[in-house]
Amino acid sequence: MRIPLRVAFFDVDETLLTAKSMVEFLRYWLGRDDARFRAVVAELGAVAEREGRAAANRAYYRLFAGVSSAALTEAGRRWYARHRREPDAFVGSTAAALAGHRAAGDRVVLVSGSCRAVLDPLLTDVGGDDVLCTELVVGGDGRLTGEVARSMIGPAKSDAATELLLRLGASPADCFAYGDHASDLDLLTAVGSPRVVGGDPVLASWAEKHGWPVLPA
Repeated sequence: MRIPLRVAFFDVDETLLTAKSMVEFLRYWLGRDDARFRAVVAELGAVAEREGRAAANRAYYRLFAGVSSAALTEAGRRWYARHRREPDAFVGSTAAALAGHRAAGDRVVLVSGSCRAVLDPLLTDVGGDDVLCTELVVGGDGRLTGEVARSMIGPAKSDAATELLLRLGASPADCFAYGDHASDLDLLTAVGSPRVVGGDPVLASWAEKHGWPVLPA
């Protein structure tokens, strides 16, 4: 009898990592220019307020237009190497859950609005299998155009997860998802075993109503 393939999807920011990876990577990228960092974060916040999180995600990556893809990859590697040395780099309950899925032979997938430059080092570190993320468009010269193929925000997460399950031949009913924010709700409801991390009021309400487990942040 064939054992069903189980996939565990993990949101990253404040679900697996304690940090907001895009924000902290931007801080690292800008170095000591704190005034520029604060201005950019405020501008992106205003875009999110006016146009939504997906629009802010696209605006974020326009900041890197003209940057060498290789340079961004190296910067992501260096940022993650520094972040993981922090004593509170990971949400402990989620990291333990991920290790449990890996030990059980489940496929581990990271799902995030961050890009591969930031996420690939994390994926390697935790022994994951796949990344579903905001994919950046690279020009023929190897430099970022500033555009993205798809912002991995909100409903896009569940769409990408569903597409992956179809390719793998896995049943959503056998799979898991972990998220900390209301924007992860579509991802959580796309699988049979959702897990809420932390105390987001929207997710807490769904967890109480449907009996979803809640992990401490």
